[in-house]
Amino acid sequence: MKLGIAGVVLFIAAYVASNFFYAAAGHGPHDLTQGHPMPDGTTVTMDLQEVQQSNTILLANLTIVPGPALLDPRTHDLTQDLSVVVTSAASPTKRSWSKGMVPGSFPVPLSISGAVTDWPFDHYFSGPITVEIFRGDNPMPERAAVTFADRLAGWRIDISTTDNSSAVAPCRVELERSPSTKTFAVVILAVLVALAGMGLVVAVQTARDKRRFQPPMTTWYAAMLFAVVPLRNALPNAPPFGAAVDVRVVLWVIVVLVLSMLIYITCWWRHLAPEQPEQPEQPEEPEEPAKSAEPKATS
Repeated sequence: MKLGIAGVVLFIAAYVASNFFYAAAGHGPHDLTQGHPMPDGTTVTMDLQEVQQSNTILLANLTIVPGPALLDPRTHDLTQDLSVVVTSAASPTKRSWSKGMVPGSFPVPLSISGAVTDWPFDHYFSGPITVEIFRGDNPMPERAAVTFADRLAGWRIDISTTDNSSAVAPCRVELERSPSTKTFAVVILAVLVALAGMGLVVAVQTARDKRRFQPPMTTWYAAMLFAVVPLRNALPNAPPFGAAVDVRVVLWVIVVLVLSMLIYITCWWRHLAPEQPEQPEQPEEPEEPAKSAEPKATS
């Protein structure tokens, strides 16, 4: 009874802790930095949207809102050509709008580097990011103070500048997984280890004749083997196959489950051996009566 109460209390504590970590992760869209408008009122916002599976590209949407000096007050179209150049991108990123057009948002892939082998405790950082504006025929660019907005779920983002004294200094993006994401990953890995542990205990206890062999349990082992890959793919932002977590956890979970299944199959071989057919009893032959000795005739 006490053990059951302790289990219920532990389960409730784990549930409350998981919700606390999720709330502390700062989920939900919010601004990371507040960029200042340019002298003509133009603002630039970069929404961080997604980390690709390879964890080498950070996808962002760049939105430009021209100032009143660049817009026709009647049509709200550009009164002169406008171009934007973004550095530290995975590929050269430049977008231009001609006079009479309306600028908007466009995707920008930012290069990030880090060690994916440290998953789920990996972290990444980008190179210096700058956004420069070209107006009309003026070849001289003007650097914009960018507002960075967080739209990433499951990540903790930090924006740092190379020069804190300048509002238009190049920025760096640093990412690491939120505590809730790390906790979720550890729980899934613990479930995988628990599956392997349960399978091994059942097999060993059956081999020691502590429990009876149950034929339907062989399908239970097969079901656990098929459950390993879906659980592995359920990991948040799962790393590429062959990462360190596969070698340290997933591979050995599969090995232990297969060995446990082999032990259980040997119990099947031993406990369910075919019965030898009974030999029919041979009828006993009746004994021949003993011949009595005939008396010899006397002369």
